[in-house]
Amino acid sequence: RRSSISGAVCIGLCLAAAPAQAQMSMEPSAAAPFGAPVDDQHIFYHLLFDQLEGRFGKDTSFRWEGEGWAGTDANRVVLKTQGEVTGSQVGDGDQELLYARPISTYFNLQGGLRYDLDSGPGRGWAAFGIEGLAPQFFHVSATGYLRDQGHFAGKLEGNYDLLLTQTLILQPQMELNFYSKDDPVRQLGSGLTDLDMGLRLRYEITRKFAPYVGVTYENKFGKTADLARLAGDHPSALRFSVGVRTWF
Repeated sequence: RRSSISGAVCIGLCLAAAPAQAQMSMEPSAAAPFGAPVDDQHIFYHLLFDQLEGRFGKDTSFRWEGEGWAGTDANRVVLKTQGEVTGSQVGDGDQELLYARPISTYFNLQGGLRYDLDSGPGRGWAAFGIEGLAPQFFHVSATGYLRDQGHFAGKLEGNYDLLLTQTLILQPQMELNFYSKDDPVRQLGSGLTDLDMGLRLRYEITRKFAPYVGVTYENKFGKTADLARLAGDHPSALRFSVGVRTWF
């Protein structure tokens, strides 16, 4: 009988202590109030072609522009590529290999190498710039380039996705290029050399595949325009474009 009474007392004490123990186990420790930090070193991959398009007007050409990256949230290797094929000639060939690291929630600092690879003479550059989302979610980038004999160059790019519906998106886009010195062999003058801008309306069949139509405008300035005329090219062109935007 005494044994049964002591057993009942023990069970009662255990039941009374259980809520307190559960509460203690649910409370975070003073040493780690938010739990242990997560060391996320997973490798991610992404490949985007923002422009794969034919341009139709005085001259018909095919243009591509895209970038891919691989790495973690903090450290990435980025490959950028762009160019335009007109007839048998490839122009505006810009290939860049960069290292990117975030400097804020919305911007990455980038540095690496650029090589002009097209039908013209090749040029190698050191590259340093910034890329990210400005207020109102404008995608912008500004990159400076340096090569031998004091040649400097700069590129400013920007675009914005305006959602007309969940699947119909209007995208204005602009690119400006600057050079500090003439490079006649590549038909480039000093100062502001060229502008490439477009307005594209795309339909996202899926988020990863979106055909589009649009209008593009290209213009060369100053001595760059003069060199284009001497070569028999038009310094400016307004053209209709058809293409596809895709990513993996």
